Amino acid sequence: MSGVHPSAVIEAGAVIGDGCEIGPFCVIGPEVVLGKGVVLKSHVVVTGDTHIGEDTVVFPFSVIGEIPQDLKFDGEKTRLRIGARNRIREHVTMNTGTAGGGGETRIGDDGLFMAGCHIAHDAQIGDRVIVVNSSAVAGHCHIEDDVIIGGLSGIHQWVRIGQGAIIGALSMVTNDVVPHGLVMGPRAKLDGLNLVGLKRKGVARGDITALRAAFQTLRDGEGTFHERAGRLAKESDSLYVQEMVGFILGETDRNFLTPS
Repeated sequence: MSGVHPSAVIEAGAVIGDGCEIGPFCVIGPEVVLGKGVVLKSHVVVTGDTHIGEDTVVFPFSVIGEIPQDLKFDGEKTRLRIGARNRIREHVTMNTGTAGGGGETRIGDDGLFMAGCHIAHDAQIGDRVIVVNSSAVAGHCHIEDDVIIGGLSGIHQWVRIGQGAIIGALSMVTNDVVPHGLVMGPRAKLDGLNLVGLKRKGVARGDITALRAAFQTLRDGEGTFHERAGRLAKESDSLYVQEMVGFILGETDRNFLTPS
């Protein structure tokens, strides 16, 4: 059974899972699917072709599944898919995709999206991502698992942020960030590794040592940034270093933030 407040508006065609709680003055569009146990606190708008995974909680005045803020959008059929157990706080906005960007914005599981943050069209957000208050992830960004984006930060369109990276508050990130990178500054710079996050995750000391050595090579080694990464691919047997190298050598539309 689902609990629906009398003032909520649920349009014909919406699918409401068992155990959902829909609070006062919520509006749910006809193509929306809410998984089991979803909670909409109050004054939440969920619209468009939007699926929200089980046990996700959406707080007041969030707008989920509206059309992209992209002037090229021409009313095409696009989607928003949100995973399970997310916490979407007050005034968060998440938009559907665009035809030119693959048609789908995707949010993983177990994320925390703090008050006032924005997830734009075609963004691909991994699991356990934290986006802090009033930060914005622009269109087409790829944010891998376990990333933390500090408050009042901006992520430029098409940027990739690798697994486990942390972005300090008030940062403007215009280029890709390597996995486990530590990024800070108004025009963000790669200042080191997210050592606190690695330790909290229980990463072995040997892997942390290997990552630190790899970071030093990327910063001080001979040749271009990609040439240094190519050498690391041949020299290191650490899975974490290989993950970082694979990210650097992978396909991208941006340059990288390089070690300062």
